[in-house]
Amino acid sequence: MDAPLAVVLAAGKGTRMKSELPKVLCEANGRPLIEYVLDSLRTAGVKKVLAVVGYKEELVRERLGSQDDVDFATQSEQLGTGHAVMMCREQLKSHDGPVVIVAGDSPMLQSESIKTLLDDFSANKPACLLGSLIHENPTGLGRIIRDADGNFTEIVEEKDATDEQRKVAEVNMSTYVFDCQKMLSALDQLTSDNKQQEYYITDLPAILLKDGQDVRALPVLKPIEALSVNTVEHLADVEAAMKSAGN
Repeated sequence: MDAPLAVVLAAGKGTRMKSELPKVLCEANGRPLIEYVLDSLRTAGVKKVLAVVGYKEELVRERLGSQDDVDFATQSEQLGTGHAVMMCREQLKSHDGPVVIVAGDSPMLQSESIKTLLDDFSANKPACLLGSLIHENPTGLGRIIRDADGNFTEIVEEKDATDEQRKVAEVNMSTYVFDCQKMLSALDQLTSDNKQQEYYITDLPAILLKDGQDVRALPVLKPIEALSVNTVEHLADVEAAMKSAGN
């Protein structure tokens, strides 16, 4: 099995950050958000990173281009998270091993969480392993739904959830480990049949389950990892959390 590889989603604008920069290049405590993500992935044992770039991609390429373990894929149209991964197909087609998929605007990603997920993936060899979080206030987040035996069955977004499902505290945090070849096969079945007409990573676990594959969710993420950055206020929260953690 090949060493772990990661896909980092880094194509978005920083519109709500009040910045002309790609969002992943907005800085927290003097460093671009994406560099914290890369540090955590490397510490967890990831040997190569594919950064999916789009908006002002030349700036991201310039910033990260000197890092030997970073390569790039271009998402010229932002058609969803699943579409972003599709842009990596050529570079992933010969990879026989785990692929970690994370967002480049999540600087509080913890290397311990990624390592735990990779260790569990190595031991159990599922088609997909979702890193989840038990959240004291899950409002607005996609819920992890399990059957009576505790097995993962689906991700239900808040807007689609029943009253009972909204009581579920375990949430999806857009942190995944996939068997690369099984993921590529599922990508071939991914559609944009939704209101936004976009392709979503969150649909891949259901596709894999329908194909009889093993899909699991492991609630190992820490509350601090819920601090992703979408606004200037979020950035202030992240900087405060970093300072209190001694980063």
